Amino acid sequence: MSTEDKWKANMEKVAFTQRFPGLLLDWQSCAGKTIQAVVPLTGKPGAAVIVFTDATYTTVPPLAPEPWALGQALVDARVLLEPSHPAAYAEYDRLVKRDKDALKSARVEKILGAIHNNVEQIPELKDRLKALVMEWK
Repeated sequence: MSTEDKWKANMEKVAFTQRFPGLLLDWQSCAGKTIQAVVPLTGKPGAAVIVFTDATYTTVPPLAPEPWALGQALVDARVLLEPSHPAAYAEYDRLVKRDKDALKSARVEKILGAIHNNVEQIPELKDRLKALVMEWK
């Protein structure tokens, strides 16, 4: 078998695997299905093939979601998850508020620090700040 024949044989095999019966390529197609098995993929630690009870299947990468994805998952699936985990959502809400408050406080400190560090080199800064405060009254 020539190198070209080997290449063609591989391409044909790959094309067939991509149209193998039951392959699901989007998450919407998985909705409502029941998982029969989760089988680790050989050679790819953490990756798996999910086989559904109707003989459909899909592959998934290792489950290592980034922190932002976990937080967004809690927001996006809240209506589905909160009834079963109300105390966890109450704690999550408390931590989200704490994080927002800390961010706000850090921003205030950064602004005040910048003013303090520059007021001597930029004398007109005091006058500009006084004028700005007067606008807010």
